[in-house]
Parts: sequence; C-alpha cells; structure tokens
Amino acid sequence: MDIRPVNNRAMVIKMKSADREIDITADTCPMTFVRTRLALDRLSPGQTLLVRLRGDEPLRNVPRSAQEQGHAVLSLETDSDGVSRLLLRRGG
Repeated sequence: MDIRPVNNRAMVIKMKSADREIDITADTCPMTFVRTRLALDRLSPGQTLLVRLRGDEPLRNVPRSAQEQGHAVLSLETDSDGVSRLLLRRGG
C-alpha cells in the first residue's frame, strides 16, 4: 500500500488492487450511483471497489453519494482519455 499526498491537502491510500471492479462509463445518472451502490452492498465492510466512470455528473455525484452512505473515497484519478478511476472502501 502506498500513501501519498493529493493536491497538497489530503492523504489517500492507493491500493494495488481492489476487491471488486465495475465499469459505469456507459451509464448515466442516476444509474451510475445505483450500480455503484449495488456493488458496494455486495462487499464486506472494509473491502474496496474500483469504479471506472466518465463525465462530469458522475464524477461529482458518485463520490459524494458514496460518502453520504458512509463509504470512504480512497483515490480518484482521471486518465488522458477522460475515464476516471474511483477507489472506494465500504463502510461498516
């Protein structure tokens, strides 16, 4: 596990692999969070989910909604092709 600063304000844990991965790049809101929540519900507390997403609305809403549900955002990175990778840890 690698811990590094992000935007000089917060520390996030970058994990080598997630317990589960989903790709919601073709989905639109509200299905982006519906699919993310269903995947998180299938995990045990503490397990991680890697979500691949695309677009401004999912990029704003999925991390916020996950945090509101008690889950942790561990990292968020956007590739040059516009696909973002969001790593979440299921809350207890």
